[in-house]
Amino acid sequence: MSTDVHQFYERYSPMVLRRCRRLLRDEEEAAEAMQDVFVEVLRREESLNVTSPSSFLYRTATNVCLNRLRTHKRRPRDPVSELIERIAVAPEAETRTLAQRTLDRIFQREPASTRVMAVMHLVDGMTLAEVAAAHDMSVSGVRKRLRVLKASAAELQGAA
Repeated sequence: MSTDVHQFYERYSPMVLRRCRRLLRDEEEAAEAMQDVFVEVLRREESLNVTSPSSFLYRTATNVCLNRLRTHKRRPRDPVSELIERIAVAPEAETRTLAQRTLDRIFQREPASTRVMAVMHLVDGMTLAEVAAAHDMSVSGVRKRLRVLKASAAELQGAA
C-alpha cells in the first residue's frame, strides 16, 4: 500500500513542526528536522503501511530530533556559541554537566526507544497510554521500560 506523502505533509506538518520545535528549541533547526521527517516518509513511501499516521510521524519526528541533538553534541556547529548558550541556561554549570553525564550513563544501558519513551512521558507529559500507542506497545511494557530506567538511575546515583 502506497502512502500519499503530499497528503501527510498537508495534514500533519504543523504537528511535526511543533514536536521538532519543542525538542530542538530552535526555529530553523526545527524546520529542517520537519523536512527530514517527510524526506524519510518519501524514501520509504512504497513500503510504508501506516495505520496511525499521527503516532508514526510523532515517533519519527522524535527520533529525527534526538538524532540531531546527538549529532550536535558530538560535532557542534559553532562550539563557542553553543558553550555560551549552555552556560546561559544552566543554573549551575557543574550541576548541569554532572546531570548530563549521569543521563548519558543511564541511557547508554537502554535501547534508544526507551530514551524516546522517557522524553515523551517525562518531558512532554504524555500519558503511558499515549506513549504505548506511539510505540505499538502495551502500557505495561512502557511502564516496565521506565521502571528499569528509574532503577538504573537509582543504581548510578547510589554509586556516585
